[in-house]
Parts: sequence; C-alpha cells; structure tokens
Amino acid sequence: MTAIDLEKSDYIKSVMDERPVDRRRAALAVIDMQFATGARDGARGRYLAERQQSHVAAYRFDRIEKLVVPNTRRLLAAFRGFGGAVVYTRNGAARPDAADAPPHMRKLFRDLQIHEGSPAYGIIPALAPLPGEAVLRKVTIGAFASTGLDSVLRNLGVEQLYMVGVSTNMCVEGTAREAADRGYAVTLIEDACGATQPALHEACMTNFQRLNGRVKSTDEVLIELAAR
Repeated sequence: MTAIDLEKSDYIKSVMDERPVDRRRAALAVIDMQFATGARDGARGRYLAERQQSHVAAYRFDRIEKLVVPNTRRLLAAFRGFGGAVVYTRNGAARPDAADAPPHMRKLFRDLQIHEGSPAYGIIPALAPLPGEAVLRKVTIGAFASTGLDSVLRNLGVEQLYMVGVSTNMCVEGTAREAADRGYAVTLIEDACGATQPALHEACMTNFQRLNGRVKSTDEVLIELAAR
C-alpha cells in the first residue's frame, strides 16, 4: 500500500481526535467473506472468467488467499482469545428474484445467485463463525442501512470497530463510513481487506484516514490489542 503522511501533507490530521484503544469495547467485523465474492471458484470468479477478465480475478483472489484469509484468521484467533466480540455480515437477498433488495443491488444478486440458501451466500469455511457470533444479512452496501448491526454492537458494549473483508472500496468502506458517523472508532485493517484493483483498494485506504478513522496492518493491530 502507498501510504501518505497526514502530518506533513494534509491539514486534516490536526482536527482528528484519536481515541485510546480499549479491547474490552472492541469488535472485529468480518464483511462479506462469502463463496460469492471471497472464493476463487465462487460466483464472482466464474463471472469474471466468463467475461475474459481473468487478470482481474487473479489479482482479487490472490490477495484474498495470500493476505485477507490468513490475516483474518489471525485476528479471529486474537479476538476470540481475549473474549472480544466478533460479528459477520453476508450480502444477499432473501429471495432468488432479489425483489426484497434495493433496485441497484438486484441484478448483482440475481446474476451471482446470492440469496438465502444458495451456495454463493455461505461464508467460506476458513473463516466460519462460531456459535454465538452474530451473522447479519444485508441487502445494501453499508451494513448499517439494512441490518440491526448498530443495535447488536451497542448491546455488546462495543465502541471500537476493527474491520476486514471484501470489497475494500464497496461494502467494507461503506460500512466503515456508516460506523464512523454513528460514533464508533473505526480501524480498517489494510492487509485483511481486498478489492478487484490495487488502485481502488489504495484510494479507499488513503481517503478513509481523512477524518473517518484509522488504517493499520494486522501486525500493528495485534500488538496494540495485546497491550490492552
């Protein structure tokens, strides 16, 4: 990732108020790590291959397999180890015709067959949730708009949100911005998120640091959580 030094190149750092880390008030949010969008042989991978966009698929799924999945597993182990909250989102319709989804999402859900009960809808086994971990179905890009995520987090006493998943510049970013506007301290974990193009991923990570929240690596997050 190409980092920017906000201290030197952007006034915005001077008006940002970073809150102390408190893992007792923290949750890990795993965004849309489903067969549809997070597996090479899933619906998104097949869709790209059929359209002769295998180079796009190669970047996306190489990153998911080499970075996103292994780093998310490390983060899951850490949060579960100290009893931290873990929440998941799944993107998909309730119905095969996606009539319950907003108009701008329906064709995606129909084309990739992402609906309750379909193979595409399931979370990949490597990141499977444990009993008691919330799994919320959403039909929007940002999870807060179409789920009870805010209620779940507040009931769990969560004030700080660490976010991983796909796609960086869509559902991860959309949910992260919604969270920041609701008062959560949000950290995007850069090497545990993935997109279809490097430029989209990097632009999101660069821009999110401007007032919305923090961007950290998996190693940085594990160190700061271990110290609390």
